[in-house]
Amino acid sequence: MHAIKETKFKFPGQTGFYSGKVRDVYYFDTVMAIVATDRISAFDVILPEAIPDKGRILNQIAAFNLAVTRNLVPNWVLSTPDPNVTIGLKCEPFAVEMVVRGYLAGHAWREYRSGKRMICGVPLPEGLKENDKLPHPIITPTTKASVGHDEDISREEILKKNIVSESDYKVLEDYTYALFKKGTDLASEQGLILVDTKYEFGKHHGKIYLIDEVHTPDSSRYFYIEGYEERQKTGEPQKQLSKEFVRQWLIENGFQGKEGQQVPKMTNEIVASISARYKELYTQVRGESLPPVDYNTILPRIEKSILNSIKSLNLVTSKND
Repeated sequence: MHAIKETKFKFPGQTGFYSGKVRDVYYFDTVMAIVATDRISAFDVILPEAIPDKGRILNQIAAFNLAVTRNLVPNWVLSTPDPNVTIGLKCEPFAVEMVVRGYLAGHAWREYRSGKRMICGVPLPEGLKENDKLPHPIITPTTKASVGHDEDISREEILKKNIVSESDYKVLEDYTYALFKKGTDLASEQGLILVDTKYEFGKHHGKIYLIDEVHTPDSSRYFYIEGYEERQKTGEPQKQLSKEFVRQWLIENGFQGKEGQQVPKMTNEIVASISARYKELYTQVRGESLPPVDYNTILPRIEKSILNSIKSLNLVTSKND
């Protein structure tokens, strides 16, 4: 099975490199080339086996959504020269993630079930059930932890601690609601409900940009519209479209990222089943089948696409050619 576990390119004009949980980032001063590898993480742990096609699936979903929301919110992307590659502006990220929720699910539901009626400073009404639609979308920000887990934080705390200025935070809120409305409309066209998602923002030369991936199944939770109301009435679990199936497989096999726990063995069958699920996610979210690729030429293709891009941006001088 072909999968991109890592890249180790060296480019003329390169000023830095960073390997994250699932992406390899090549820096060229104020521009960066991000390679979406096939690594997969869960519970803040990189799993031992890469998942074929996962990188290009998420990169292409993100590229589509970044393109169709550009008229609403400026974003970091300059080009997407390859299914696995995005070239964009290097932005200074804000130290918060804007989590927006239209339904009471996941972490918000667990907090509500424990008795809390105030989440990140946002009041919630009594009498809600899991996966109920909220009276209106709410923003429940989290801190962006460099180490460990992100933590809930309120708008008031963000402003009080001067993590984000009030004027900038107002822009982040407006952008978040606009993006969520667009994402909700796009999901509806594919027979889906955008339940919750997160957006990250950064600054480049003083201007605020949307950064990172947008409306992918790794950063968002989707329900199927068909049968939603009936399942809510009968108390059945909603059909989800997200990375939750990977987490569930890990939990069922005794792993939640806790100290002393071992990642269960990822057999070829497990890897293939996860890859197949990601392809299903792509088809459902994008409304089309995943195009085939030549697996034998993936790495040279990626390297060439980045080299051509940085040359076209005049980031490589003739003496480096």
